Amino acid sequence: QVQLVESGGGLVQAGGSLRLSCAASGRTIMTAAMGWFRQAPGKEREFVAATGWSDGSPYYADSVTGRFTMSRDNTKNSVYLQMNILKSEDTAVYYCAAGPLSSAAPRKNHQFTTWGQGTQVTVSS
Repeated sequence: QVQLVESGGGLVQAGGSLRLSCAASGRTIMTAAMGWFRQAPGKEREFVAATGWSDGSPYYADSVTGRFTMSRDNTKNSVYLQMNILKSEDTAVYYCAAGPLSSAAPRKNHQFTTWGQGTQVTVSS
């Protein structure tokens, strides 16, 4: 079972950038599907990005395609979410998640078995 800890959230102006990190322990992320989700106040948790296996191409939600980039660093056993051209609607708590290996990127909450504690991202207008 993998344990996850997110970091890198904060306050940024619209149009700016942030890079979120997810440090994994317990087992290598090469044997796990990895994803990012977010939850804004009063809204349900929303899929952001994921990869089904280490060499798999990330799949992105339409709302972040072209602005966000997900990546893995197997040496550091970490995953990242580079967020560019941030908008006020990106404001949310961002969660890192891990699940079983998959040939395709999982996109639903129930497809992930382990979750980090979340990190707050606030984008000011």
